[in-house]
Amino acid sequence: MGGKTVTRADLAESVFRKVGLSRTESAELVETVIDEICNAIVRGETVKLSSFATFQVRAKNERIGRNPKTGEEVPISPRKVMTFKASNVLKQRILKSHLLRKAKQKPASPAA
Repeated sequence: MGGKTVTRADLAESVFRKVGLSRTESAELVETVIDEICNAIVRGETVKLSSFATFQVRAKNERIGRNPKTGEEVPISPRKVMTFKASNVLKQRILKSHLLRKAKQKPASPAA
């Protein structure tokens, strides 16, 4: 997987082209949306973007881990982590795209 990385600038450019805001307003809109998502996650709220994904903060308990180099057991402290769960709509779009790409890559069978 070596695809292009989508940046904030790419998102702002897309808003500029599709919505018709100025480039500055488009960049500000993208920043505002990202900031609002980040702030909600920091507050521990669940963020659900319909047909895209759900971001959620989850508490993980303390557990015992193992140093892979030495095999030594070490405690891993309790912490909070953010989880990302893709929606079924997004999963289906990814699967469809994958299957289409795979079908295009199949070599033609030799004529007999």
